Order: sequence, then structure tokens, then C-alpha cells
Amino acid sequence: MKKIKGQFAIAIVSIFLGIILALQFKTVTKTVGEGILPTQRAQQLAIELKKAQEERDAALKALNEAENKIAQYERGEADNNVYVENLYNDLEKYRALAGYVDLQGPGVIIEIYDPPVDVQYGIEYSIVDDIDLILQTISVLNAAQAEAISINDQRYTAYTEIVRAGDHIEVNGVSINSPIVIKAIGDPETLESALSIKRGIVWTLRFYDYTVNLIKDDNIVIPKYRKLIEFVYSQPVKEQVN
Repeated sequence: MKKIKGQFAIAIVSIFLGIILALQFKTVTKTVGEGILPTQRAQQLAIELKKAQEERDAALKALNEAENKIAQYERGEADNNVYVENLYNDLEKYRALAGYVDLQGPGVIIEIYDPPVDVQYGIEYSIVDDIDLILQTISVLNAAQAEAISINDQRYTAYTEIVRAGDHIEVNGVSINSPIVIKAIGDPETLESALSIKRGIVWTLRFYDYTVNLIKDDNIVIPKYRKLIEFVYSQPVKEQVN
């Protein structure tokens, strides 16, 4: 009787394992593709990614060329008319404020590296887990009159989102990861003092074992904001004439 029960138990376990293997095979086939090995699929995805990156770079190059031509036309018209020149100067100022112009000038660079892994306890954490520290850094720079800010070469504007997405951070819809490099244009002394104040943001980052390099630079380049913002629900308030 015990022998029969043992055989029955083995049969049940075998059936259960068979179902699991069948489901796993079906899942792999659906994910990878029938008749395609995982390594082949990985190579195929790598080729597609490279192609997409090349297409993106080509599109950005074409966009830059078009923007340069438009700027030349605008500048040419402005040179021939004082009124148009004033309009052009105002337009450039508002473009810079909105983040749609590449800017360069003196300022500071903050490099933030993840803490070392705690070998004894196996604890590992990243700046991805402390996005609020990045936001605090941006707030400090804004309070110190930074004129332009970028995070890993992504321009920070009023429309910039900084959100966690899995094991990385998305800024302006672009995935970034450690190290975080924040650049800010402004008075280098003022920016450095605001960041380095006792118990300030640099102190806090180092307190949590992040490696922080704070560098003053005379010529920082911050790229323009690439997203196009369209106002759908809001419109200017018209002034009423009494």
C-alpha cells in the first residue's frame, strides 16, 4: 500500500513538473520567437537598437541644421531693420528662458557617484533610490540664481520630469543612471557656496556615503531643451480695457 502511495505521489509531482516545463517553454517561445535562440534574439535586438540610435542621431543632425538656417534668416532680417532686430533680441531672450537655446558660461559641475557596496551586510543602494536628493540639489541651484541647469546633459526646465523608472531615472523622457552629472551656469562662487554650506546638500550627499565632486568651470555648455510644448488647455488672459 505504501509503495502504491509513493508511486502515486511521484506521478503527481511528475505531472506538475511537466506542466511547469510546458508553460515555461511556451513563455520563452512567445517572448523570444519560435525557432530563434535567446542569443540570436539578443543580437537582433542589439542591431535594431543601434539602427534606431543612428536614425535618432541623423534626425537630430537634420534638426540642428534646419534650426541654424532659420537662425541665419532671422539674424539676416534683424540686421536690416531696427524694429525686427529688437523683436529678434526679445525672442532670443525668451528662448533662453524657456530652455530652447544652447547656453555657455561660467558655473559649477556636480558629479554624484553611488556609495560603495557594503560587503559585510550586502547592502547596495543608488542615487536612483534618492531622487529627492537630486531635486534638492536643483532647488539649491535655483535659489543661488543659476541661469541654466542640466542633468546628464538633459536641460532642466519648468517642464522637466525627474522620475524613477525601474533601476534608472528618466529626465525629459531620457533614461539616465549613476553617475549623475549636474551642470549649472551662474556665478561660480555663489553656486559653490550655496552647495557647500554646512549641512547643505553636498554635506547631506556625503553623509549618505555618496562620492561628490564639486568643480568650478569657466566654460560650461548646457544643451537646449528638445521637447516641443504645446498649450492645449491654457491661453493668455486678455486685458480688459476700462
